[in-house]
Amino acid sequence: MIKKIIAAAVASLLLTAPVFTPNAVAAPKSVAAKKIEKLFPVPDAEGLIASGTSLITFSNTGGANSNVVVTSFDLLGTTLWQLTIDSGVDEVATAAFTDTSGDIWLAGSAALAFTLIESATAASSAENPDGVLLEPLVPLRADMNQLALWKISSTGELLETFTSEQSTTPLVDNISVNDSGISIIGKMQERSFLINSSLTGVMGKALFIGSSKTNLTSVVRSSDGSVNVFGDSSETLAGKKLAGIRDGILVKVSKSGAIKSLVRSSVLKGNRSWLSADANFTLTGFVKVRKNIESAITRFNSSFAPLWTVRYPSNGNSRLIASGNKSHVAIGSTSAIKGIKGWRPREPQLLVLSFDRKGRLLAATGSADLVSASSLAYSKEIGLFGIATARDSSLHIFKAG
Repeated sequence: MIKKIIAAAVASLLLTAPVFTPNAVAAPKSVAAKKIEKLFPVPDAEGLIASGTSLITFSNTGGANSNVVVTSFDLLGTTLWQLTIDSGVDEVATAAFTDTSGDIWLAGSAALAFTLIESATAASSAENPDGVLLEPLVPLRADMNQLALWKISSTGELLETFTSEQSTTPLVDNISVNDSGISIIGKMQERSFLINSSLTGVMGKALFIGSSKTNLTSVVRSSDGSVNVFGDSSETLAGKKLAGIRDGILVKVSKSGAIKSLVRSSVLKGNRSWLSADANFTLTGFVKVRKNIESAITRFNSSFAPLWTVRYPSNGNSRLIASGNKSHVAIGSTSAIKGIKGWRPREPQLLVLSFDRKGRLLAATGSADLVSASSLAYSKEIGLFGIATARDSSLHIFKAG
């Protein structure tokens, strides 16, 4: 069910999404396209992270009640350990993050279980400064109204479980963790929310941003406890009016939970959405004007002023992850790209690009067998990996570079 919901959401975004005009363009550099290494299939994986020398996937299983399965692999595909999270009630994980110590954080939703540790939670309230009239929506699952966090060691031990009761079922889209705490974004009754938590599971109230016409797709938590969220919107937000059909949005939220600034990325009669972001403030998303679709990669400063940008023809899918000052972007490339030698796809093919902080293209790796990536993971011990969809719709882990 979760996979169908997520797939429908992505399809909806690609049909309706936003565009913006940057101030600077990255300097071109010619590189040769190398071949991506397809490693092993992961048929049920919903996400991938890396911890040390291990690749870790998570998936959701059905049955008497839904459970979360976390699996650690070596680079040959051998299972190192497997953990099933089963409290006796339904639980679903939809986002993952690895902290600096190598511990794994999963976020999702769960039904109430009296054996779980319940966090102290402030009362939920809505942030709707523009007075948008909301349409009544039906909850996804009335009984799964617990926002859930699971902390797992790099060796597969479930360390902590935290829950926070919400007014309806939360569908988590992304999570960011650092020493200052945890930030979680997602949807409740089709409205986008941001919830912050301490590392001990004390969750704050939900900050709702806009109506069902606004989507939050990515979150980056700052060391001072402030939060940066990205996505798209087709409504007025924080006094900023819609410029295109749908605009990309960049929102800065203070430590206290107030919206400090909001920047819109737009194109006349076009759609845009930011889909993925890293801690370097490099973002990727799609630009759609009529039938033309491009993946945009833009680096911003901390005030959301663009430093450089590039766009490439694509199928609209893109993911991004950082390694130090480098940013790695996976797109579903649909045409030859100037400056990448030996790259001439005739249909969508996975292409992974690496940029330095100034926007110089450092490397390109591609695959004729894979179409687009759903997850990227990086570890300094083993490098850059991801999960991608093959032409037969199967899922595979790949190594780039």
